[in-house]
Amino acid sequence: MADRKTPHILMVDDDRLVLATLSASVARAGYAVSIAKSAEEAEEMLAGGCHPDMVILDVRMPGQSGLFLAERLRELDHIPFLMLSAYSDEQTVQQAIEQGALAFLVKPIDEAQLFPAIGAALARANELNTLRSTRKQLQDALDNERSISVAVGITMVQYRLARQPAFEQLRRAARSRSMRLVDLAAQIVNGCEAMSAG
Repeated sequence: MADRKTPHILMVDDDRLVLATLSASVARAGYAVSIAKSAEEAEEMLAGGCHPDMVILDVRMPGQSGLFLAERLRELDHIPFLMLSAYSDEQTVQQAIEQGALAFLVKPIDEAQLFPAIGAALARANELNTLRSTRKQLQDALDNERSISVAVGITMVQYRLARQPAFEQLRRAARSRSMRLVDLAAQIVNGCEAMSAG
């Protein structure tokens, strides 16, 4: 099994020669490499638990296209990818960009252009993951704050208290039950919603 710090790259191409040559080069450069000869095979690998740090995939393949797989990578797995193609027409490039490709490389691939592209794409992917994580933390904080505010409002109405005394009452109740304030707030809000629905 590859060292967890070693970036794992999944290469997807129906051209066996390209796949063998590029995967060998990428492995020599120090990356962990997996290969798939079709978008369908790549999907099976992903469904089976393979979670690469990046995917390098061909645009045009028999069966499902690389663009189809790219959509899954972006929407379901948030896995960054580079697109390869023998075609550099504007429409193909535009489709790859719209699907979220971090780079578009035209075959035949030169190692001199491949490795800087992989390095830049992995760095960009790390930035995107950090942004996604920060956004989730902010959303969680907002959701928690909202639950607490609603629970304070319910406590104010129920016990005819001003905001600060209601907040203090909730905090004491959470402490006495060894609960986090946000968890108690969620229980209060859920209980109130259940009563309203009933």
